[in-house]
Amino acid sequence: MSVLFGILFFMVFGKMIGLAFRATWGIFKIMLYIVFLPLFLLALVFGGLMYLALPILIAVGVISLIAGAVD
Repeated sequence: MSVLFGILFFMVFGKMIGLAFRATWGIFKIMLYIVFLPLFLLALVFGGLMYLALPILIAVGVISLIAGAVD
């Protein structure tokens, strides 16, 4: 009986841990795209690296357009 409990315990909490990792990854991606990428690009512009920030901005824009067209 305790072996069955142990197996079911790890099955249930294993699924919960998997859900937590998927949710964390989703939240991290949202924070990366909405908060950190614009701050990074602004830091490049204010640091005088416009020649580096503009290609990154264009690449991200093209990728987002392609990804938006697929959905």
